[in-house]
This record gives sequence, C-alpha cells and structure tokens, in this order.
Amino acid sequence: MLHSNLLRLVARGSSSRLMSTATKLTTVEVNDETGIATLTMNRPPVNSQNVQLLLDLQASISEIENNKSRGLILTSAHSNVFSAGLDIFEMYNTDVERLRTVWTELQNVWIALYGTSLPTAAAINGHAPAGGCLLATACEYRVMRPNFLIGLNEAQLGIIAPKWLMSGFTNVLPKRVAERALTQGRMFTTQEAFEAGLVDEIASSKEEAVEKCAAFIGSFAKVNPLARGLTKLQFRADNIKEFEKIREKDVADFAALASSPEVQKVMGTYLENLKNKGKK
Repeated sequence: MLHSNLLRLVARGSSSRLMSTATKLTTVEVNDETGIATLTMNRPPVNSQNVQLLLDLQASISEIENNKSRGLILTSAHSNVFSAGLDIFEMYNTDVERLRTVWTELQNVWIALYGTSLPTAAAINGHAPAGGCLLATACEYRVMRPNFLIGLNEAQLGIIAPKWLMSGFTNVLPKRVAERALTQGRMFTTQEAFEAGLVDEIASSKEEAVEKCAAFIGSFAKVNPLARGLTKLQFRADNIKEFEKIREKDVADFAALASSPEVQKVMGTYLENLKNKGKK
C-alpha cells in the first residue's frame, strides 16, 4: 500500500477540467493540479461492453495519451457496477461478422490499455466480471470497494478465455491460483481479491478509490516518465508480441465458438435467468 501522507498530498488538488464529452459512453476529466486523467464509463445500467462503448474507450485512451496526462484512472459512473463485461445481447442470436467485430474491438481496447506507457489504475466501484475484470487487470493498480465481485467467469458461459485475455490476470496472481480460478470461472469477493493480490487496496467509497489510484500514479512523480514507460512495456512485451501473432486466429476462434449452438444455448439460458430475476 502507498503511504497515507502521499495519498493526502495528491488528494489536495480538486481543480479539474472536462476534456471529452463528444463520446456519449465515456468521459475524460483531467485534474489540473495533478495532471491525472479520469476516464469514466457511462453506459447504463451496468457498462456492458457493446461495440460503441469499446470504440469510445479506445478514443478516450488515445485522447489521454495525446493530451500528455501524467496517468490514467479508469472508473465507472454507476454506483454498483464497474463493468459487467461484454454485452451478451451483442453476441446472442447474431451473425458471425458481428461476433468478429465485437471481439476485435475488445482486443483493441485491451491492447490500448495494457500497452499504454502511461501509469494506469482502476478505481473499481462495483462488480467487475469477465470483461470488467479484463479492463481492471490491464491496469497496473487496482483499488476496489467492499462487498463486490471480480473475476474471469467465461468458463461458466462456455467461453474459453484466450491467453491474451488471461495475461493481466496471470500477471497479478500466482499461476496455480489463476489456473484454478479460470477453470472454475471463479468470482472473488473484494476481500478475497485483496488477499489473493488481484486488487491492491480496498476503499470505502468511489472517491477514496480514485484518491488511492491518484496516489499510486503520484508515486512516479520523481521518476523519468520515458524510463518508467519503457520499463513497464518491457515487462509486458512478451504478452503483447504473443497477442499480435495470434490476434486474427483468435477472432476466428471466438466467432466460431460463440456462434456454436451449445454456447448460444448457454447464453440464451443466462439471458432468460436475468429476465426472470428482473420480474421478481
């Protein structure tokens, strides 16, 4: 954990400017005193990742890199969900080309976030299953509110998480723990995630989570940003190179699997269960 004095120092600055409102599903706000950008997802009700949200995330990450921000904090506008992952409505009862598009844009968001040289942190202010966990683990630091769930639960939907998707997960968890969690489709509570090392800190509110993320980014204030960024990318280079080699095949494999009758049936059952829950 970071020293509380540093947290207070970074938290003093509250002056900020809204940089991006053109994209409807994400906003970018830059703190003028710290130079840190907060990227907020806002696709009600649960930030499920449709093609538009994925495109907006890419545009916002690029904007933050271009405006020379000192770091990026990813969070959600919703009180109980960080991101519910890929929008199953985008994948259920649709054509193969749409499946290819959805998966390609998810790949593009991951490489933009995982491969940026900027310091990155996720203020996880709600549940983060599947693609939500993917976004969080693509960041370097994670702070999560209590009593929520995070994990890669693809196995429960009959989907196989490819190696690139697992890479952020396996970067922060011991291999044995990661393997068991992935094969079980396990969802960690906030406390379990903290104890396992999947998240770095727990915060009582979104505001505190953002402050702790800002403190993490602020800890690099006296480090040469070019040296810091290149060092980070050296750690991630092998995963990125492996991803680039297989990305086209990965899209084809996902489209074939997701369009199969077996997986479509699982998705249909899942959506029906959600519908029934909503009636109660």
